[in-house]
This record gives sequence, structure tokens and C-alpha cells, in this order.
Amino acid sequence: MSIDKGLMERSGGVCELCSSNENLSAFAVAPKDDEILVCGTCSEQLNDSSKVDANHWRCLNDSMWSVEPAVQVVVYRMLNALKSEGWPQDLLDTMYMEDDVRAWAEEGAEDAAEDKEPTRDSNGTILEGGDAVTIIKDLEVKGAGFTAKRGTVVKNISLTDNPEQIEGRVNGTRIVLLSKFLKKS
Repeated sequence: MSIDKGLMERSGGVCELCSSNENLSAFAVAPKDDEILVCGTCSEQLNDSSKVDANHWRCLNDSMWSVEPAVQVVVYRMLNALKSEGWPQDLLDTMYMEDDVRAWAEEGAEDAAEDKEPTRDSNGTILEGGDAVTIIKDLEVKGAGFTAKRGTVVKNISLTDNPEQIEGRVNGTRIVLLSKFLKKS
């Protein structure tokens, strides 16, 4: 398959995600007809989620700043797919996208979210990303050497793949908290 000359010029002849120049090919960004240039490694992992190597995708730290909407869409989708690793959430929190680009990136995500069990607090209230919660019990934070005190408000939480957990910042440290010890604020 030949690569469009305009795509090759725009990318500078390197993968628009990881900057590799090996085994380049065009990758269609659904549902629009836009394409980005990707290397063989990125292409394989984008097409087969069972082969994803999270460390390879640390390259998204640079490519998330691309001015190309199609690149931003792929970066956003991949960071969301890797959220359980922890580090992608920090990138998602700082990533800027125009509203129409974000809508494009989120297309199809609603279907997957409908099948997922919601995250609930200790009272059974459904929690969503961006909510604020209050810790209802002193919790020792393993590996961080401090206790998250009862009554602490955790703002702008992030949901995880596990409906019994959320992520948030306590004492400046991003930690995972069990939703059964939280109350929506």
C-alpha cells in the first residue's frame, strides 16, 4: 500500500505517535476519513489490544501536543485505554483538544461505558469522573507513608476500570481509593 505524499510530508516521514521511521503505513482514524502515519509497532498495537505494551506508549507524552486533530484523537483514545496504568491519567488531565476533536475522540466510547458497572460511593450514589468525594474513614496509604484522614475532600476524581476504585490526589499524591470508603460531596 502506498502512502499518500501529503501524509508523508506532514509527518516528516516518521510515525506521528512515536517518531519511528520503520515499517510506516497509513492508519485510518474512524469514523472520519482522516489518516495518520504510524510505524509497524504502533499499527500492530492499535489494531490488536492484546499486544499493547504500555511502555511503548510513553511516547504519547510528546505526540499529545500534535496540531493534527487525527493524531490527537488516537492519542486520547490510547491514553484512555491505558488509564489503569496510572501515568496516562496525568497526560489526559493536561491534554488540550478543541470540543469537536474531543467529540470525535469520544465517539463509540459511550457504547462501551453503557456495558460497564457504575462506580458507587458508600451510600450507593453513582460517581463520575470529575466529582468531588469525602473520605469517611482514616485510610493508610500503602507505599506513600501517610494516612488519608477522614473528612479529606478529594476533588476531580478519575474513574478506573474497576468499579470499586477511583483515583484522586491526596496530600499531592495521586492514589487509588476504594469507593466504599468515600461519600460524594
